[in-house]
Amino acid sequence: MTLRLRVAAGVLGALVLAASALVSPALALPKYRIQAAPQLHLTEGNDLWQLDRRVMPCTYCHVKDTGGAPWNPFGQALQRTFAQEAEAGRHLTFPQALHTLLTAGTDADGDGYPDALEVFAKTLPGDPENKPDTPVEDLTAAFEKAGGAAQYAPLKKTK
Repeated sequence: MTLRLRVAAGVLGALVLAASALVSPALALPKYRIQAAPQLHLTEGNDLWQLDRRVMPCTYCHVKDTGGAPWNPFGQALQRTFAQEAEAGRHLTFPQALHTLLTAGTDADGDGYPDALEVFAKTLPGDPENKPDTPVEDLTAAFEKAGGAAQYAPLKKTK
């Protein structure tokens, strides 16, 4: 290898290392978010989804807007769902666990709105301060008319 090629390779390698150090780990999207956003219909009618897959906030399940520990009440409920199902001998994928939790009718954050209704209203099921403006009875009627928790079933894979 000539000296010129070695220098060019060294410069290129240094640039790659520098670029990777500048990329924030928070920008890396976990597969869970990429799976959950379409399953929860957070991508429908949202033109930003095509440009930026971060339209589903980390605060759906996490306390911090950058993700990671600690988990909010909805994230903790999702973790318990995985654990309970595993103890019963059922090993769920993330979309299956999410659907199982939403069909349970629980209210993880205790704000009076079941988690599935909060997902339907596009509020955060793990934040008691972030709840729908619509009364529970009216929201429940609209939710049932739209298909209830079945609308959050795991998406079928397309070939």
